[in-house]
Amino acid sequence: MDFKIRENRGEPQGRKALVRERAEYFQLMDQGFSSREACQIVGINRRTGKRWRNGRQATGNTRGAPPVRRPGLPEGPSRYLREADRIHIADRLREKASVRQIAAELGRSPSTISQEIRRNGIPLRAGSSRWAYRPHAAQARADARRPRPKPGKIGQNPELRDFIQHHLARRWSPEQICQALRARFPNRPEMHVTHETIYQALYVQGRGELRRDLTKALRTGRAMRRPHHQSYKRQPRMARDMVMISERPAEAADRAVPGHWEGDLIIGKAHKSAIGTLVERSSRFVTLVHLPDGRQPAQVRDALIQTASTLPAQLRRSLTWDQGSEMHLHKDFSLATNMPVYFCDPGSPWQRGSNENTNGLLRQYFPKGTDLARYSREELDTVAAELNNRPRKTLGWETPAERLAKLLATAS
Repeated sequence: MDFKIRENRGEPQGRKALVRERAEYFQLMDQGFSSREACQIVGINRRTGKRWRNGRQATGNTRGAPPVRRPGLPEGPSRYLREADRIHIADRLREKASVRQIAAELGRSPSTISQEIRRNGIPLRAGSSRWAYRPHAAQARADARRPRPKPGKIGQNPELRDFIQHHLARRWSPEQICQALRARFPNRPEMHVTHETIYQALYVQGRGELRRDLTKALRTGRAMRRPHHQSYKRQPRMARDMVMISERPAEAADRAVPGHWEGDLIIGKAHKSAIGTLVERSSRFVTLVHLPDGRQPAQVRDALIQTASTLPAQLRRSLTWDQGSEMHLHKDFSLATNMPVYFCDPGSPWQRGSNENTNGLLRQYFPKGTDLARYSREELDTVAAELNNRPRKTLGWETPAERLAKLLATAS
């Protein structure tokens, strides 16, 4: 540094042009330092660095200011086009060089050069395919477009925001909402967003495009995003006379024939209550098993027998479960329903992937730490009906109820 950082930073120094400090700040940023670190090294307030990068909006008696043009950009490869690159593009366009030739000379993709000409150039006349490209004006447009944060698509479109918030309140996932937008408004691209855009509008601080309380309607219910990590694996538990999943019929593995189910329990507060979950593999149709008195093996057996007895014969082909001790009496269940039970390998929840996913969906309705014994049979049926009438990506955006009806009609 060719300047001295003042030792007593508590004393005001008055107005001073921080030209050298600004150049050093941007150089540190280009070297990978965070804005906080760069400000601390140079000896400036964090708000000063933020104002240099993003400019300042006019508020009250305070005048607005544009972003500071970054001095002394380093030479060498860059992700973005620089002013020297834009000058080269303009020179070669005057020489009638093709876009592919220019791209090869700059080591860029032809689409990058073509997009640069169209974004930062000026059409010679309306509807013309010829563009006037002025490098310094193009650089100014690119610099003006770079500052963050930018207004989001959802925040700028009240109709889009209301549609998304309405369906989030109905517990639709962001991906389901995106597909519904494309189906409802096929010819209106301003109403199309990706599911990541919706997650950003919910989770990124300061954007305020969607109500933060709607995060409770997401499947996880988290108010903040968290990175994925390795799931805790269940310890193998006992079940006598188990028939392993490797012996399950091939028709169950390829989901071609309806009637093969995956099952599990979701556990309530203090591990004292539970609800059984059954998912049909071909259609992802959900049936909930009422366990008001507990989850001992005899109670689970009786409840499963009662639930399976309501199914038509062509939907009672097999049941796949993990190695939980609640299935200790699985042979009694098989004798009563003529429905064989197959067990997953220890620590292999992906072998019941449809059921694991459904259990995650059900946690929207039955959060962890809830006493599940207080839910009635009718309330469980209502939740199952809502899930079975929700479109699913894996079914080509059909609902489980629609897919199951088609499969049963084909089988009959």
